[in-house]
Amino acid sequence: MTSSGASNPLHPNPVRPIRIAAAQARAVAGDIDANVATVAGMIRQAGADGAALVVFPEKFLNGYEPDLIKSDPLRYAVQPEDSRLALIAAACREAGTAAVVGAAVLEQDELYVSALVFGRDGAFAARYDKQVLFKSERSFYRTGSTGCTLELDGWRLGLGICYDSGFPEHARAAALDGCHAYLVGALFGVGSGHHESRTWFPARAMDNTCYAVLANHIGVTGGWNTCGGSAVWGPTGRLLAEAGQDLPELVIADLEPEALLAARESEPMLRDLSELVGTATAARPRRDQVRLA
Repeated sequence: MTSSGASNPLHPNPVRPIRIAAAQARAVAGDIDANVATVAGMIRQAGADGAALVVFPEKFLNGYEPDLIKSDPLRYAVQPEDSRLALIAAACREAGTAAVVGAAVLEQDELYVSALVFGRDGAFAARYDKQVLFKSERSFYRTGSTGCTLELDGWRLGLGICYDSGFPEHARAAALDGCHAYLVGALFGVGSGHHESRTWFPARAMDNTCYAVLANHIGVTGGWNTCGGSAVWGPTGRLLAEAGQDLPELVIADLEPEALLAARESEPMLRDLSELVGTATAARPRRDQVRLA
C-alpha cells in the first residue's frame, strides 16, 4: 500500500535483524531481456542466501547508456507494467526476496531515472524517481519530486539513486522519516568515483546513524569505466562488507537492531535534531510510504 506525505521521524526500532544484498554485475547495453535475466538470477541467489531484499545498480536494466536510450526510448527504456519485467516478478515470488532494480523509465513521453521496487510476493510495489540529476542527465530526464520509504519486517528503508547520495539532505530526509537504512543503486567510476563513494556513504551512515547500502556497476557502460565495490556500511560509518572491483558479486550483510540502537544511543545527533525540528511535517519533503509484502 502506498500513500504520500511525510511522517513522524520517531519510529520504533526494529526488533529482528534483516539481511540485505547489494548486487553488482555487467549490464548489456540496451538489452533489457538479457539484463532482466541477470537480475532474476541474482534475486534467486540472494534468496538462497537468506536475503529479504536485494538492491541493483542505477539503470541496470538498460545499461547507463544515455545516447542509446534517448535514441529510441520505446525500445531501450521500460514502461509502467512492462511485460519484459515479468521474470523479475517471478524470481522475487519464487525466492521470497524483494528487489530494488535500477532502470530508465518512459512514462507519458518523459524519461526518468528510476528504482523499481518489487515485493517478496512478486508484486510491483513502487517506483522512486531520482531527485538529484547529474548535469549530463538534466537535458532529457525529468527530476523526481517525491522521496520513497519502504517498510519491510519492521525496518524502514530510504531509497536513493547515485548522485542523490552526494547531498546530505537527501539521506537526512529519509532519516527524519524514520529510516533505519539508506539504499542506493549507483554508477561510480574508477578514479574520482571510487573516492566519492568511500567519502559519501560512510558520511551518510554516520550523519544519520543508519545503515548505508551501495550497489554499483562493473565494466564499461555508457562510456563510464565503473569500479564495482558495492558495499554496506554500519550506522557508525564503518565498512561491514565490500565487493571487488570487476566481478559479478552479491554483497550480503545482516542489519542488526542492537547495532542500530547502540549507535543512536552513543551518537544522538538524529534524536537531538528531531527534537529541534519537532514533529511538524509541513517543511519536510514529501515521501511515498510503501509497505512491502
